[in-house]
Amino acid sequence: MKYKILGSPSVPDMPWQEKPADCGDIPIWRYTENPIIDRNPIPGVARIFNSAVAPYEDGYIGVFRAEQTDGIPFIYLGRSKDGIHWSFEKEKICFQDEQGNEFMPLYAYDPRLVRIDGIYYLIWCQDAYGAAIGMARTEDFKVFTRLENPFLPFNRNAVLFPRKIGGTYRLLSRPSDSGHTPFGDIYISESPDLVYWGRHRHVMGKSPEWWESVKIGGGAAPIETSEGWLLFYHGVTGTCNGLVYSIGGALLDPEEPSKVLARCSTYLLTPEKWYEERGFVPNVCFPCATIHDPDTGRIAIYYGAADSYVAMAFTTLDEIIDYIRAHSVVRESDSEIGRR
Repeated sequence: MKYKILGSPSVPDMPWQEKPADCGDIPIWRYTENPIIDRNPIPGVARIFNSAVAPYEDGYIGVFRAEQTDGIPFIYLGRSKDGIHWSFEKEKICFQDEQGNEFMPLYAYDPRLVRIDGIYYLIWCQDAYGAAIGMARTEDFKVFTRLENPFLPFNRNAVLFPRKIGGTYRLLSRPSDSGHTPFGDIYISESPDLVYWGRHRHVMGKSPEWWESVKIGGGAAPIETSEGWLLFYHGVTGTCNGLVYSIGGALLDPEEPSKVLARCSTYLLTPEKWYEERGFVPNVCFPCATIHDPDTGRIAIYYGAADSYVAMAFTTLDEIIDYIRAHSVVRESDSEIGRR
């Protein structure tokens, strides 16, 4: 391997499928058995999508956006031996406050899951008198303790870095308005304690590239590599029939991740298969998690498809970094520190 994944444990039995011969020049290929989670997965839940997973004990664990049959989204817990076939708890995750009292959000969706120093953190979008970011911690996936909301409304697409940088936690987010905003840039903020957040910096915005010309937002937790932080994010374009969500890729500076080192001018994955094009919200590929193995450089990407399914795609560290660099266009607003 030319490049290295840093700071991550080995995952020798991670889900994987070899690259097909007809993949073309795009360095990401879909799992042939997609979708891995279909509609109506458990009683009372119509669809699971836009969800996050992580290696845990002798298998995998996940936090899943589950649209209930009353239409309200909550977060459910799932477990898997192979990262592909999942079983789910029948009841939504029950959150508590720091005094141990039940403290449930009105709704919760698009969760991410990050492990830092042996503690797992959940980040999601919820109501805080407007769309805002919720956060909780767990050490055993039995007790989930909510932390203070990091930001005021309106904000979405929060992604926590998997380690402190320069002694502080870092969080990507996408400030927005009260609706499905026609704008959106990725920002980064830092905190000494996961309670007080500041030093907000602009990372990157939508671009003149048509596939991400409306807005962008964070996706999977950044992967630390020898070449910088590898970020899979979503980019959105508008068409006469609505929005289209595709997956993009970038490399961020290892010590000052508000600076973009490379940014792929083309999408990495865009809706083309039936489960991406046809669903509750058509034409959506929405990345939320990766499983990655430093020994082999293999990366499995979990993404929501058409707000109806969970799907997987694969790549390798060498291929994805070479492709991002070969197709990179970095503009001034990307490469600057992000403070004005």
